[in-house]
Parts: sequence; C-alpha cells; structure tokens
Amino acid sequence: MKKKKLRSLWISLGVILAFVLAVAGIGYAVINSLKAAGVVSDRDITSTIQVGGKNLLPIPIVLVLIVILLIVFWKKSSKFNFLLKWESCVAFLLTVVISLATLVFGPMQGLMNANNAGSSIKKVSASTVNQSNELSKKITNEGTVLLKNDNDFLPMSARKINVFGWASSNPIYGGSGSGSTTTNGAVDIYQGLQMAGFKTNKQLLNFYTKYQKNRPVVGMWGADWTLPEPKTKQYSASLLGHAKKFSDTALVVIARPGGEGADVPKNMSKMGMGQTYKNKGDWDKDQSYLELNKREKAMVSLVNKNFKNVVVLINAANTMELGWLKDYSHIKAAVWMGGPGMKGFSSLGKILKGEINPSGRTADTYAYDLKKNPSYNNFGSFMYSNAKAAYVHYAENIYVGYKWYETRYLNNEKAYKKAVQYAFGYGLSYTSFSQKMSTLRTDSTTGKISFDVTVKNTGKRAGKDVVQIYYTAPYYNGGIEKAATNLLDFAKTKSLKPGESQKLHFTFNREAMASYDEANGGAYVLDKGTYKIQVKNNSHDVLASRDYKLADKIVYDKNNKRSSDQSAAVNQFQNAEQDGTGITYLSRKNNFANYKQATAAPSQKAVLKASLLKSATLAQNYKNTLPKAGAMPTTGKGGSLTLADVRGLKYDNKKWDQLLDQMSVKDMVKLVAFGGYQTMPIKSVGKIGTHDFDGPAGFSSFFIKGLNTTSFPAAVMLASTWNKDLADQRGEAVGKQGKEANIYGWYGPAMNLHRSAFGGRNFEYYSEDGTLAGKLAAKEVAGAAKYGVYAYIKHFAMNNQETNRMMGLMTWSTEQAIRETYLKAFEDATKSGKAHAAMSAFNFIGNRWCGANNALLNKVLRGEWGFRGFVETDYYSGGFMNATEAIANGNDLMLSTNGSDSAKVTDTKNPATVKALRTASHNILYTVANSGAYAKGNYKKGQSVLWDYQKTYKNYIISAAVVIVLIQLLGLVIFKKKYLAKN
Repeated sequence: MKKKKLRSLWISLGVILAFVLAVAGIGYAVINSLKAAGVVSDRDITSTIQVGGKNLLPIPIVLVLIVILLIVFWKKSSKFNFLLKWESCVAFLLTVVISLATLVFGPMQGLMNANNAGSSIKKVSASTVNQSNELSKKITNEGTVLLKNDNDFLPMSARKINVFGWASSNPIYGGSGSGSTTTNGAVDIYQGLQMAGFKTNKQLLNFYTKYQKNRPVVGMWGADWTLPEPKTKQYSASLLGHAKKFSDTALVVIARPGGEGADVPKNMSKMGMGQTYKNKGDWDKDQSYLELNKREKAMVSLVNKNFKNVVVLINAANTMELGWLKDYSHIKAAVWMGGPGMKGFSSLGKILKGEINPSGRTADTYAYDLKKNPSYNNFGSFMYSNAKAAYVHYAENIYVGYKWYETRYLNNEKAYKKAVQYAFGYGLSYTSFSQKMSTLRTDSTTGKISFDVTVKNTGKRAGKDVVQIYYTAPYYNGGIEKAATNLLDFAKTKSLKPGESQKLHFTFNREAMASYDEANGGAYVLDKGTYKIQVKNNSHDVLASRDYKLADKIVYDKNNKRSSDQSAAVNQFQNAEQDGTGITYLSRKNNFANYKQATAAPSQKAVLKASLLKSATLAQNYKNTLPKAGAMPTTGKGGSLTLADVRGLKYDNKKWDQLLDQMSVKDMVKLVAFGGYQTMPIKSVGKIGTHDFDGPAGFSSFFIKGLNTTSFPAAVMLASTWNKDLADQRGEAVGKQGKEANIYGWYGPAMNLHRSAFGGRNFEYYSEDGTLAGKLAAKEVAGAAKYGVYAYIKHFAMNNQETNRMMGLMTWSTEQAIRETYLKAFEDATKSGKAHAAMSAFNFIGNRWCGANNALLNKVLRGEWGFRGFVETDYYSGGFMNATEAIANGNDLMLSTNGSDSAKVTDTKNPATVKALRTASHNILYTVANSGAYAKGNYKKGQSVLWDYQKTYKNYIISAAVVIVLIQLLGLVIFKKKYLAKN
C-alpha cells in the first residue's frame, strides 16, 4: 500500500515537473521567435519580467505549496489524497486564471493592445494601395539622381544588358528598424529592367543567387556588414564568354544597407558591439564601409575590362566615396537610387531607356574623402571616464555638409574640386534648361522679399528642373558664425517640353536670413550689409544673383520677435556647450584657423565636469523642475462630458477643465504610461483607444502581420525629388491609408540630419540640410492631417547617430548650431506643417535628456514655436528615462507597451505632480479629440471605449472560471460517489 501511495506521489510530482518544463519550453520558444523577428529585445524581456513578475508570483508559490502538501500528506488515506489532489488542481487553475487576468488587464494591457490590434485594423482598399504604388513610382522617377553621363551615353540604345554585382540579386529597398520596408510584392532590379523592354542575362542572376541567396542582416539588435560579392576567379570563362556575346553593355550594382540601432562602420577593422563581417581580407586597413572593398574593385575592373559600355547603379542611402567612378574608362554613366521602396525599381529601366528623364538632385554633399569631413573624428563611441555616460561633441558647429565645403573653399575653386565630387543639390538631366531671375521686390514695412524665376527647357527632350534659392549673409571676421551660402527655398517645375517655359514665384521674409547670436542673452540677428540672394544649379554653381542691402542691423529680441515666433527666441541651451573637457568649436574666424584643434578626436580619458553630472535632470532630481505645489487639482469628479464633446474647442476652453476633472489620478497615470503604439482608452471621459504605428516610410508594425499598407521610398529618396508637391502627396497617401486602416497616429516623418555620412538612419532622414528637410516634412505632416492622422515629428532633437543612443548619450553643441541646424526642420514642421505630435529623442542635449528637457519641450517647442499637442518618448526602455521627470518637463506620453514602473508617474500625492499629469493628459486628449478618430463618420456617440480583444479575453476568463467551477463540482460528485457513499 505504501509503495502504491509512494508511486502515486512520484507520478504527481512528475506530472507537475513536466507541466513546468513544458510551459518554460513554450515560453522560451515564443520569446526566441519574437527576438528573431525583431519584435522584442533582451531589454524588453527583462523589463516585462520586472513588470509582470509580481502578477505571476502567486503561481509558483501555490505550486510549491501543493508540492509541500503532497509530500507532507502522502501517507494519508487514498480518499484524503484524492481530495487533496483535486482541490490542489482547482486551486492551481484558479491561481493561474486570476494571475493571468491581473497581468493581461494590468501591466500587460498595453502590450496586449498592440498584439491584438489586428482585430480593429482594417484592410486598405485596393484602389488606395494602387494610388500609393503609383505615387511611389513618381517619387522614384523624380528622386533618382543622374550622377554621370559622359557624352550623353544615356538614354542607352542597347536593349540587352548584363547586370553585375551580387547586390543586383538582393538590392536595398529601404532600411531596417522602425523605418523598415517590406519586400513582399516588391519590384526588383531585373523586373524593373524587363518592364522597360530590356533583356537581362539570366546566367548572371543564377550565378549570384547560387553564390548566396539572402542578404546578411543589418538589424536593430546586431549587424552583419558582410558584402557577399564573389571573387573574380569565380566568374568562369564560359560565364564571361556568354555575357560578352549577350551584350557589350553592363550595369554594375553597388549597394550599402543601413538601419536603426547601428551606425555604418567608419573602420571595417574596428567593429562595434553586435557588429561583425565575414571575408576578413576584403578590406584594406582603415577602410570605411562607404568605400569599395577589394572584391568590389576587382569586379568593377573585370567588367570595365570586358565590356565597352558600363553604367553604375548606386543603391545606397548613405553618401559613399565615389571617386572611383572616374577611374574606369568604360564607365559611361552612373545613377543613384537610395531607397526606392517596394515599387521604385520599376523606374530604373525607364530611366536608362529615356522614357523617364531623371530630375533628382542630391540631398547631401558627396566628398572624395569622408575622413576630411570636420565631423569625422567626433562621430562614434566616446565614454566619460568618471561617469556611466556616453558623449559626442558637435565640434564642427554650424558647418555641416555643404555649409562646410562652400565656406571652407570659398574663392578657392581648385581646392573645392579636389574635395567635392558632387555638390549638394547636384543632378544631371537628359535635356538642358535656363533659369532667369527677376529683380527683387521688397517691402521695408513687412520685411517681405519676392521675385520670380523663369525656367526654360533649352534642350531636345521634355523634363523637369529644380530651382534652388540660396542666400549669403554679410560676414564679419570674428563675428557671428555664418556659412558662405544657405538654402532658402526651392521649387520644381512641371514637365517642360523643349522650348517651353514656366515662371515660378518666390516670397520670403528677410528674417529667414537672420543668424542666431548667443551674446547678451541670445537673439536672431540680421547684420547690416549686403545680402546676396542667388539662384543656383546646386550649392556651388551660381546661375543668377541679386543684392539686398540692409543699412542697419536688426535684432529680433524680446521687443521685436520674428513674425513667425509666438515668443522671442532667447538662449535656452547654454548648458549644452561645454562638458568640462574644453570643447573647441569650429570657427570661420581667420579662415578656420582653429580647424585642427576643433576637429581633433576627443580624449580617451574625458572627464565630465562634476557640477554637470550632479545637475543633470535625472530621475531623482525631477522635483527641482516642478512648479510650486499649490492646491491639489480636482480628480475623479463625476460628470457626463466625453472627449467627443470637446472636439473642435480651443485648448483653453473651460469645458476642457470640466472633462479633466472627471479623470482620476489612476486614469491619468494609465494614459501617460501605456503609450506604446497607441493611446489608451479612458472610460471616465469616453476616450476610445487609438492605434499609433511606425514608420517614416509608411505604416508598419512589429506586432501586426498582414498590414497591406504601402512601403514608400525612403525619406532620402523623397528629399532627392526636391518636390514639395510630392511630399504633400506622400503625406496625404499615408493619411488616407491610416484613415482606411483605423490608424490615426503616425510615427513619422523623421527629420534628424545627415550630420555624418555614417549615420545608420540616414535612409529615413531627409538630408544634411534643415531647410530642405523642414519644408518637405511640413508638407508631409500637413498632408497626413487632411485625413485626421497626427504625425509624430521625430526624433526631437539631435538624434543624429545610433551609436550609444540608449546609454544616456550627452550631445554637446553650440546654441547657434542647435537652433540653425538641428532644430530647423522641426521648427518648419511645427510652424508651417502645424504638427500636433512629436517624439522626443533618446539622447541628451548637453546634460539634459530630451524627454525631460524643459528648455526644448516647453520653452522652445511650445513657447517660441506655438506647438499645441503632445510629446511622446522614443521607445521606453527605463534606465535614464523616468515618467515623473518627463511630465514635469513637457513630455506627455511614454512609448511603453508594458507600463514599467519607471513609465508610471509616482509622487502623486504631490499637487504639482498631479498638475503635470493633468497637463500631459490634456495635451494627449486635445490631439486625439481633433484627429480622425473622432471625425464625423468615424466615431459614433456612445461608441465602446474598450478594445475588441478585451471583450474577447474577458469572455475567455469567464469561460475559464466556469470550467473551474464545473471541475470543482465534478470532483465533489466523484468524491461523494467513490468515497462518501461507501460510508
């Protein structure tokens, strides 16, 4: 009998162990699959365990108690043990159900919302998808840049073409991470050529595909930078012989991937964390990833040797070193297509054939040697020796991109030609144009300046041209820093037939030419002197010039703010200039006399000034930024007002106060904490939940499979069109798709700058220039808003590198550079685009995290620019992030899916904290109420505020509870029949 009981005990314990192992195995497999798909990282898992662990803690406790009870009472009678096991089973099931319920509807509700969004996401109509695909083609048509065309080789007459380069079999459509592009249904290079009537060499394609089918992954959690190019000896004599017979024309494809999470390697012999590459002998010492490696050079030489006519396709968003295009006698032409999206390669064959006349212009400067760029030594990974913090010095000051090259080599054409291969705004055409500028029309009262530019097609083919307007401000040696030329405005013509003309009108306020002067508290300043307003073919070549003379200096201070500002600009970022290491900023004084000192690499033993470390707005210091407490605000007051009732009302309307009074502190904490890809439903004010999705190239999601939204060409491709109308159309297309899909928040567009050619996310950022980026971003934001979609302008601000971005990266720069260069695009998107949402950046400006930077989010964004809406963090990862600190400084929403402890506002007994919570809630609700989510026809009064899945999961829980009750009753019936009846 004892043996039987003992065996029964071991069987019971074995069943429990098997159950535990099975659950652990399933959990491990699920987590690994999510990691492989890029949905979660180790940081996510750790955070989720920390958040949800306490909810699941009763399960192992009950399990341990059951095991203990089974062991303690194993000698008891069989009927006692039967009852014990049965009741233990019921208790365990009940514990599991209750624990999961508290987890699902507690800390995991945000993640569950994101994972179950598919139930409320609708399919985009086929007609809208088709319209978007056609728009994608237009963007690629106009964004493709003709870099080289010796003796007008293009359009080509040949109809057979050999395509060389492994990248031809696996090209770059966009980038990775939140701005990634799906390749499902994408048009590839071969299809694009064939669609235009070209015949391609299938043997070459088969050769590349057999060599390696898939591209190495450059992703958020690691990057394999291998370029899988075959060695030239692998091209057999028969393969080459067949190719030469097939055609004397070859297309060589050179591609470079990029993406979120990792910057492009500056030195292939020194990889960063999580970065690797194979074929170690492919690179010379100190070569960067943006140069040709040995295998590519050998392949290009092989093609040049064997084929009379060679065209090169540069398929890279990052600006490569392209001096080699001049080194091969048979390279007749070169075209650039950075990130054409799903359908963009359909334009390639038509461009080569001449069916489409390329009209793209570069959005960046192409230099021969990237190491000589003033930002080169101060871009990368640098750590303080006395603090767990990374840093980066923007020592080049305002001299980014063309502003450096055009200023440094002013009046030195020979040196300029040695440094710059393709100027900013450069691009060739199959036809020619003339541009004539009218005289200036000025209004001294308003400061308005206007003029016309007449563009005429003087060639033999129809085509579009870009008019680029620049200004040169008077510079006084040792005075305010100024670049020799600055983009002011631009416009693209319609397609002009040979001999046809078009007049384009330009108007701007002279204050747009003001420079920021940090002296005497800070102000924008127009120095007296002659301002040159020029029509240029690119940043370097002047077509026409007019002078605007200013007799007296104009200062835009507190008594004379700029007309576009809500309040006058004053110094806000003086804390961001020096970290105690003695940063020298590049100055134009005496023709950049301090160049060597300013651009030198920082010390490996840099020490952050102790006072700056102490005064950094870290979580423990948030109270220092709170206003005086005062009385506790009203919360949880009864009322029937709903969010739908305040739609269209001004932000300061009294009804908003009535609505906010109805929200409890718990409501507000929930709304602020769970902002991951959504805004939460709040029952007390009738707020429905909304879906807010990635990314800059069109809606995408890590969680929802089967989205049929469009992957548009990357932002750098759109920027290369220099076409504001196309930006407006892309914004409208995203908005229309959002409306149809029931997605009203768009995590884009992204408008940080190409400070360095090595920026990992250069594909999803427009340009090296804030004016080009800002004017296009404003159009995209306004376009999306036409359909009720609020666009998150991101990453605000100075998130211009991926390296160390989540390690408390302290970014040091001058206030002038911050304002004129890095905030410019955001300023335009706010003022002209009327943005109502923004995403703050991971990095710090100086020693202040962007997500809790009062100067950035309140004083500049809201105070100076008049922003009315809400700010959300970038992906919430804890660490230096803290929600209580964030709301105290103007950041309203946390991009958190699991409501981690630091994402929840604490100190809620403090009236000042509750006031900050109330303001954050007001900002979020104001934007959502005025979005398409509450538009007529989309929202019905009385509509359920709950997500559909919540009803489903509640039904699951109720069903599980019913089953448990039935099990309990069944157990009692069996026990009664088997044991009690006998007695």
